[in-house]
Amino acid sequence: MSVTLSPSASSLTAGPTTAANWSPESWRSFPIKQVPTYPDEATLKAVEGRLKSYPPLVFAGEARRLRGHLADAAAGRAFVLQGGNCAESFSEFSADFIRDTFRVLLQMAVVLTFGAKVPVVKIGRMAGQYAKPRSSDTETVGDVSLPSYRGDIINGPAFTSEDRIPDPKRMETAYFQSASVLNLLRAFSRGGYANLHRVNRWNLGFVERSPLAERYRALAERIDETLEFMAACGINSTTAPQIDETEFYTSHEALLLQYEQAFTRVDSTSGEWYDCSAHFLWIGDRTRQPEGAHVEFLRGVRNPIGIKVGPTTQIDALEQLLEILNPADEAGRITLISRMGATKIQDHLPGLVQAVKGLGRTVTWMSDPMHGNTISTASKVKTRSFEAILTEVQGFFDILTAAGVVPGGVHMEMTGQDVTECVGGAHQLTENDLGARYETFCDPRLNAEQSLELAFLIAEELNSRARTLRKGA
Repeated sequence: MSVTLSPSASSLTAGPTTAANWSPESWRSFPIKQVPTYPDEATLKAVEGRLKSYPPLVFAGEARRLRGHLADAAAGRAFVLQGGNCAESFSEFSADFIRDTFRVLLQMAVVLTFGAKVPVVKIGRMAGQYAKPRSSDTETVGDVSLPSYRGDIINGPAFTSEDRIPDPKRMETAYFQSASVLNLLRAFSRGGYANLHRVNRWNLGFVERSPLAERYRALAERIDETLEFMAACGINSTTAPQIDETEFYTSHEALLLQYEQAFTRVDSTSGEWYDCSAHFLWIGDRTRQPEGAHVEFLRGVRNPIGIKVGPTTQIDALEQLLEILNPADEAGRITLISRMGATKIQDHLPGLVQAVKGLGRTVTWMSDPMHGNTISTASKVKTRSFEAILTEVQGFFDILTAAGVVPGGVHMEMTGQDVTECVGGAHQLTENDLGARYETFCDPRLNAEQSLELAFLIAEELNSRARTLRKGA
């Protein structure tokens, strides 16, 4: 993953290709939700001005390449794995933390590649996922009400008046930390750390530790045998560099539009606008109003765009969004990310899938089995059930397959750390275990072992479906 600097709009003599009546700041005249009120307008403007002068974080050509990979996923020629933190934290900014999350995503990708029999496109919720939408503008503890924590790019998690004041200077901290994360990801993805043999050895170690070792061992050994066969045929890191390196893309929710606008630049090779804060941007369940500011901003940038669709998504509104954001129906431009919940997916997803198919629209469908399955324990601790997450993924595959539509990937909130935030899984974490290492400031994440377990189970599902298709052919 290389980053090449793209010139700012002011340095170009030719005007960019844009959507009609669009500019990077046109969103400011539209209704907007989920944004902070900054008390110091002068400081905000000064920070925005400095951000506009900083180098972009990613290159437009990389975003275009990802768009092509997402088009492949829509056609069944690739499978997408998107994962990372619910919201990145300034306090978790360390090489070990970044390495461990990257490592687990690599491990998951190797297993899913073997199950899907197609390349796996790896996208991290990393290097920019610092903002978080909230269901309420305020949080109340006892008799005290304060502004809600909206992610480290906006305010702090501590329940104090000082920490909860939105501070625009946090956007600069987010930028510099994102740049450092990207630098480390480039080193990991190109410097031999992503070698397939190394990653599979990690997976073999995971299998031996798992209570379900017998179930997973056969798949892990088949991957190992495949790699040994390739080596015997002379396919190694010298003859095939892709064995030793990988492509890795970054993503985040395009929520804080002041930040996103600052990194919206003109690509010198195409004359088109790209949001160079990340390769892939998505619009959330709370900000996807067709007439809203977030949709207005995203319609003008050429990055691949994700749209979260949930139980409240109306078919007519989704049709509007597809027309606004992708009027030319370009493959790879739009990814629809289903976040229904295990108990609601059968009621809500089939109609949306059939509607999009009936329109003849080309989209990439992904499953987010995390956000619809958040529950609270008796002690009011948020958690998620591993079994509910797996049930939703299986329901997603069932619904899309029945409709004759390709399931394009999965979207996970996970970490490479040994946290105890989601219950269930092979190690059977319970509510009593949550206090051991419950570290998230936002939503509960799958830990490293649970993430890998889910990858093995999805790979089994993909293998089973492939066998069924071969028998029916």
